[in-house]
Amino acid sequence: MSEDTNTIFDVAVIGAGAAGLTAALAIAREGIPTALVGRHAPVADGRTVALLDGSVRFLEALGAWGAVAPHASPLCTLQIVDDTGSLFRPPPVRFQAAEIGLDAFGWNVESARLVESLRARARAQDNLTLIEADAAGSTAGEAAARIALAGGSAVEARLVVGADGARSPLRAASGLPVRDWTYPQSAITTILAHDRPHRDVSTEFHTRSGPFTLVPLPGGHRSSLVWVTGEGAARRLAALDDAALGQAVERQARAMLGAMRVDGPRGLVPMRGLAVARPVAQRLALIGEAAHVFPPIGAQGLNLGLRDAATLRDVVLGTARDGRDPGSRPALDAYARARRVDTAARTTAVDLLNRSLLTDLMPVDALRGVGLLAMAQLGPLRRLVMREGVLPRLGAPELMRPAR
Repeated sequence: MSEDTNTIFDVAVIGAGAAGLTAALAIAREGIPTALVGRHAPVADGRTVALLDGSVRFLEALGAWGAVAPHASPLCTLQIVDDTGSLFRPPPVRFQAAEIGLDAFGWNVESARLVESLRARARAQDNLTLIEADAAGSTAGEAAARIALAGGSAVEARLVVGADGARSPLRAASGLPVRDWTYPQSAITTILAHDRPHRDVSTEFHTRSGPFTLVPLPGGHRSSLVWVTGEGAARRLAALDDAALGQAVERQARAMLGAMRVDGPRGLVPMRGLAVARPVAQRLALIGEAAHVFPPIGAQGLNLGLRDAATLRDVVLGTARDGRDPGSRPALDAYARARRVDTAARTTAVDLLNRSLLTDLMPVDALRGVGLLAMAQLGPLRRLVMREGVLPRLGAPELMRPAR
């Protein structure tokens, strides 16, 4: 670790979570002097992340996937079960990764394991200076930005990357317009052991209070849970002891995996959303939850943040090759353009799905049911949806693209 206040870095990434770590690694590996600013706080709330195929390719390119892979479980099949009680309820729909030429849609791993593996890689990365201190603020200048550190020192960089989370102080200080909203829901997260094997199948039940999702973990008999439900119901579930919560999960899952036992820490996550119109300000680019927040539905959250990081790497690398300023307005505009469609499409899709489950209007139920039925019956449509769900075809970052 170094805190060299005499050096002006090309890039300083603020925030040492998964999005910040991958951005710092991706940029530093190109020989670009980079600082990673942030304390490495533990992650232990029972959450996992399903890393989709493009994200796995990104981690492979960074040299980080080898340490993660032994602790990850493949998601070979995705199953959606309509449990809303709607008159238009379609039969369960299954999507197979093999249909689009993949061994798995992605891989599920505990968040704490992913972050620790990325930290270990960061400690060994050339051109990356780790500064384990909180950022106290950032002031943009004509040629560089100055980042004040909590201990009283400072760091300067031509580009500041805000990866400081959903309540980003950098975003707040920048004055960027923000649209935020809440849902009348919270999510219970934990890890479960179960009697029957999951067979690499991830199952999402659509209920009237939100999605209830079981995602495979290694070993065949462990899965992660994300149970989105009403705020009151979530508080009651959170208050149950482990045995009672396991029984509640088993009932909600229709006993498809047999008896359930809580086998990890728990989390209770309020459901909210946030979006910025443009993720850039003077010498500042936002990535991850500093730029967009939405419910943990469809494995889109962190994967979207990793696409932010990979896209920003492409932009910064382009400026380095041309001898341009990575924090210049043209560079920032290029990043904002590259992320606009993907971010807006994912945010809208997750929001619409969640809100559609909370209403009992017949036309909405009918549209959702017809959509699922069409994906079940129409091969070209289902393959298109699967491919776009894993990685957008247009504008995919270089390190996420399939080998040709």
